[in-house]
Amino acid sequence: MSLKTTLAASALILAGSFGLSLAPASSTMAQDTASSAEAPAMDIKDMALGPVDAPVTLIEYASYTCPHCANFHEQIFKPLKAEYIDTGKVRFVYREVYFNQDRPAFWAAMVARCGGEMRYFAIQDSLFARQQEWLSINNPADMVESLKKSGLVNGLDKAALDACMQDATLAQGMLDLFNENMTEYDIQGTPTLIINGTKHANMSYADLKTLIDAELAEE
Repeated sequence: MSLKTTLAASALILAGSFGLSLAPASSTMAQDTASSAEAPAMDIKDMALGPVDAPVTLIEYASYTCPHCANFHEQIFKPLKAEYIDTGKVRFVYREVYFNQDRPAFWAAMVARCGGEMRYFAIQDSLFARQQEWLSINNPADMVESLKKSGLVNGLDKAALDACMQDATLAQGMLDLFNENMTEYDIQGTPTLIINGTKHANMSYADLKTLIDAELAEE
């Protein structure tokens, strides 16, 4: 079963039945996964900060289950935002990665997406800050409930959040975007950074500043 099929199917069984795997695991979850995969796609966009016409575009490919990504968010993204994004020098684009049918990464991304553009990055901050907490939970249903806390503390309504987490159309749209994004730069690990079209591995903030400043100097 493909990642696209199984993840899309999971959105239909995520709540209520607690069928929190990417494939049906019981008779109560015996969904037709082929039909699930054919759910109409929602037009999902990359989440971004900073002006569209900024001289530098930085794309981060990251997974919510990746400890290096959590460290990047805490140690690098925060000063990057203050120094370059908020000042209009950098357009920051975040692209979600779900390697190897990574269910928790997908569920976390769904929670963040349920907040829409207005709340996405605030929920992201909570998800990364609490990463060790929710990743340490073995029971999938309990893990999802813990993930939802990052949405609830950022103003999401529980009923709306529960409905969003069962939205197969949203899930299909996320997967379509994921498949498109992953092929654009042949992403093999996270975090991966794309700076004005050039791919880079994870790096220190000092090294990132050097690359960004070099791009700005060419403007």
